[in-house]
Amino acid sequence: MGEQQQVKFPQQVIDEYAALGVDLPALFSAGHLGTRMGVQILEASADRVVGTMPVEGNTQPYGLLHGGASAVLAETLGSVGSMLHGGVSKIAVGVDLNCTHHRGVRSGLVTGVATPVHRGRSTATYEIVISDEEDRRVCSARLTCLLRDARPGDEPPARPAAG
Repeated sequence: MGEQQQVKFPQQVIDEYAALGVDLPALFSAGHLGTRMGVQILEASADRVVGTMPVEGNTQPYGLLHGGASAVLAETLGSVGSMLHGGVSKIAVGVDLNCTHHRGVRSGLVTGVATPVHRGRSTATYEIVISDEEDRRVCSARLTCLLRDARPGDEPPARPAAG
């Protein structure tokens, strides 16, 4: 799960958050669970979020990618898109996640791509397509997040230093 890759953000988003002193890669990371599962966010904007996750270490007893692991990847990517849509004044909180698992995967890397279905003032819904290395659909997911006003103390906790 090694080194952290640099997430690609649109320059206007980087500028908006930098003006507030916010570290975007830390804020829009996969979080502790996603990090433990090897989730890497490769690209992030309100229009499209792309991330990967290894199958190894994320399997169920039959050796297949665990459906819950697909759900973690989907919710991570959809939440990042929702947070970027909401902007610095909003916090995205998942309220509904639906996953349909189409095929099993035993090895390699899966890639998730989240695109918006609805982006409103109070909710955002993203479709997340998770595919295997042969570009076959593994899972279709839909995440709806509530966008609520940010309050003091909503900042994510500091991430421990890698080492």
